[in-house]
Amino acid sequence: MSNTKMKTISLCGSCSSCPVLKIGDEHVEIGEEGNLCILTKSEWETLKQKVLNGEA
Repeated sequence: MSNTKMKTISLCGSCSSCPVLKIGDEHVEIGEEGNLCILTKSEWETLKQKVLNGEA
């Protein structure tokens, strides 16, 4: 993975213990240390569309 700057979003917003979403130019990371899912931008867009369509 490249060392591009990633935008980080906390999933709960009220603590630092919850999983985070990190969005970069080439990939998206969801989770926390030891439990991390890395998606390509294409996979992320597919997941996002399925959620918005009520499929997931």
